[in-house]
Amino acid sequence: MTNDFFSNKKFLFDRWAPSYDWLFPSVFYRAVHKRLLEYVDLPESANVLDIGCGTGRLLERLATQFPDLQAIGLDLSANMLRVARQSNRHRPRLIYVEGKAESLPFADGQFDAVFSTISFLHYLEPKQVLSEIARVLSPGGRFYLVDFTSIKETEPQLLPLSTLGIRLYNPNQRQLLGSSAGLLCLNHHYLLGPVLLTVFAKPQI
Repeated sequence: MTNDFFSNKKFLFDRWAPSYDWLFPSVFYRAVHKRLLEYVDLPESANVLDIGCGTGRLLERLATQFPDLQAIGLDLSANMLRVARQSNRHRPRLIYVEGKAESLPFADGQFDAVFSTISFLHYLEPKQVLSEIARVLSPGGRFYLVDFTSIKETEPQLLPLSTLGIRLYNPNQRQLLGSSAGLLCLNHHYLLGPVLLTVFAKPQI
């Protein structure tokens, strides 16, 4: 079932990629990114990762705001990455690679910050994803989780909008998931309606 899940997600976003930046999500993400950037704190010459990067719009905006930033965008969809590479205005500071958030192809402690914007809801194994994020974060590094929040109090809210649905988490559920991976929840900020930013930190050694 897991292989079918990944195949179905990949097929969906591969088909969506050519028109993605011209549809409603582009306008929506632009507004979300603008508000997110108000809360982003990065060290000079930061090395960051964006999981579920899609067509690379967040990294483009981060690279513009932080001129010494180096970043990698990771996505399951080869077609999304193709669009990201074609529109990459910050070579060689930004690169894009195909891969899964559940098994990040990066070294321990490689990144100063990791971002996930409206992609965490797709993950079938959120604890595994958070474990991988914690692994690749450097001590003191931040994880910026931006996604729709849940209205349910006791369990993740499952929305059957795709083959296996998407899952939404309320602030407390996010904090518990982060804690299970050894990440500290610093704060929550509502960015746009039900879109919630949760900032985590990896403890210093």
